[in-house]
Amino acid sequence: MTLRKALLAATVLALPVAAQAQPVSGLYIGAGGGLNIHQDSNNNGVRTKFDDIGAVGLASIGWGFGNGLRAELEGSYRTNDIRSITAPGVRGTSGYLRNYGAMVNVLYDFNLGLPVIPYLGVGAGYGWVDVDKANFTGPGGSRYRIEDTDGRFAYQGIAGAAFALPVPGLALTAEYRFYGTLEPSLNVDRTSTFGAPGGNYKPTNYNHSALIGVRYAFNAPVAPPPVVTAPPVAPAPTVARTYLVFFDWDRADLTDRARQIISEAAGAARSVQSTRIEVAGHADRSGTPQYNQRLSQRRADAVAAELVRQGVSRNEIMVTAFGESRPLVPTADGVREPQNRRVEIVLR
Repeated sequence: MTLRKALLAATVLALPVAAQAQPVSGLYIGAGGGLNIHQDSNNNGVRTKFDDIGAVGLASIGWGFGNGLRAELEGSYRTNDIRSITAPGVRGTSGYLRNYGAMVNVLYDFNLGLPVIPYLGVGAGYGWVDVDKANFTGPGGSRYRIEDTDGRFAYQGIAGAAFALPVPGLALTAEYRFYGTLEPSLNVDRTSTFGAPGGNYKPTNYNHSALIGVRYAFNAPVAPPPVVTAPPVAPAPTVARTYLVFFDWDRADLTDRARQIISEAAGAARSVQSTRIEVAGHADRSGTPQYNQRLSQRRADAVAAELVRQGVSRNEIMVTAFGESRPLVPTADGVREPQNRRVEIVLR
């Protein structure tokens, strides 16, 4: 597997769980693991080849300053199989090369308002290179082994992205890291009774790593509860306003007092923007029902005409006549009750 394929796989695995990410603020811890490619070494005619894929793991503790900047301490482990070490007269090599690192990293998160926060970082520290069971045969059949550890200055570059998970403070990370050290100097021991004495093995130490990890920030803000929108309050129903216009016995013409009441009703209709104006005519029981029906109609028409004269649109007025069927004051037939000789104006 190539490094390009490893990075693509790491990105694809991380995408489905992406959510809204936020820059880190305060204390956090992290851990990750993945694939490590140790770059083949060629130093002073000694070529070292490694298997394509090894393993890498790391853990970190750090502090986010809330403005995108982070600082952290990191411990890491990398291992790769040695496929071969070739030099004039050397053959039959195998073994393992391991890297242990203690690093101080500085990183910066780029908050782009996306569901993912990319970041870049650099690190410096100390790394130990350990070669184990590297056996090979030299000229004349002499046998040698490299089993030694050496520490050197270490450095690295980091490029990654964080994807928020549903748990507050928890994020999934996908990273590429380049990790290297200054050339270690490892002892070569002769294991046979003959041959040239051992010497030093100085491989270059460059590593390319693709990692998937998790990070937990302790001071992550808890998402606020969803805002519950209250249903709109229905407007209070408009209270109907009623005006009473009274008439003389057996008359449908308007008195001065009647015109004053109609004027007040017209003004109220304009100010409250009534949607309907009901004008209902009535009569007392002193005449026949047929006559009283016609009389109440004339009274209602007279009031409606005065409302129109006062500026009310005729289309807003609904005129009805009830004759003697709806008395305000119940009476016997033939009684001339003044309060029943009326027109009711109702504003709705």
